[in-house]
Amino acid sequence: MDPHLLRTYVTVVRLASFSEAARALGYTQSAVSQHIAALEGDLGTPLLGRRPVVPTPAGTRLLEHAGPLLLRLDAARADLARFAAAPRGTVTLAASPLAVHPRTLAALPAAGVTLRTLPRDEVPAAVADGSADLGLVDGLAAPSDPLRLPDVAPLTAVRLAEEPLAVLLPAGHPLAGRGALRLADLVDARWLDAPHAGFPLDRLRAAHDGPGGHGFRAALRHEGTDVRTLAALAAAGHGLALLPASVAAGVPDAVAVPLGSPRLVHRTELLHLGGEPLRQAAELARRLRA
Repeated sequence: MDPHLLRTYVTVVRLASFSEAARALGYTQSAVSQHIAALEGDLGTPLLGRRPVVPTPAGTRLLEHAGPLLLRLDAARADLARFAAAPRGTVTLAASPLAVHPRTLAALPAAGVTLRTLPRDEVPAAVADGSADLGLVDGLAAPSDPLRLPDVAPLTAVRLAEEPLAVLLPAGHPLAGRGALRLADLVDARWLDAPHAGFPLDRLRAAHDGPGGHGFRAALRHEGTDVRTLAALAAAGHGLALLPASVAAGVPDAVAVPLGSPRLVHRTELLHLGGEPLRQAAELARRLRA
C-alpha cells in the first residue's frame, strides 16, 4: 500500500469529511477523492461510505493496521533524522504523570530540557515519531518484569525504578485501619476512573481476574493528567485510587494502605530510539539512569 494514500484515508476518517481532509493535508478535494479511489482499487473493496463519510467494515479493519503502520514509518524517519540533524539547544522529555516523581525531577539539569507530561499511552508514540527525544513511562508489573509497551518502533526500554503500591482511601473509610489490602477485597468498591493520571481500571481487572474480568466499577471519571487532583478526589470520598506508595503517602484527609495481593509494583522505564541516545539526550539519559 502507498503510505500517502493510507495517510489520506486516515485523515478523511478522522475528520469525517473529504473537504476538511483536503485542507488539513494541503490537497485539493479532487486529489483526496482520487487517493481514496486508488486505495480502494488497490485493496479491491470499498473503504468509505460517502454520505455520511464513515468507514465500511473493511475500512474499520484497515484503520487497525493503519495507525501502527504510519507510526512505524514516522519512527523510521525520526530515527534516521537524528543522525543528520544539527544539535538542538534543548532535549524534549515526554513523561507519563506517575513517572514524574521527585527522583526524576532531581535528575533534570537546570536548563536545556523541555518536559512534556502526556497520557501514558502517548509516550512511546512521542518517542517513536521524534516529537520527544526521551520518554519516561510507568505502569503496573510483577516485580522485575518489564512493562508491556506497544510495538510502535525499535524502542529501547531501561528500568529506572520500582516501588510498592498503595490504595488511597478517605480517612474515615472502613478499610482504612487495615495493614494491607488485596484487590480481591475491593472488586465491588467504587473506584476513580482516571486512565491518564492513574492506572486504567481494566488493568486492575486484568490483575485480579485476567483479561475480561469484571468489577472495579467507576464512581467518577477524571479526564486529565493531574495526579494531585486524583489524590484529592480519593481523599474526598469520590472513589478509591491505586497509586505508588510514595505518591499516596501524606495526602491530607486520606490513608494509604499497602497493596498486599497480588504482588505488583509500580515500574518506571526510560525509552529512547535505537541503541543509545544521541548528543545531549545521552547526557540526560545518563542522569536519569543514575
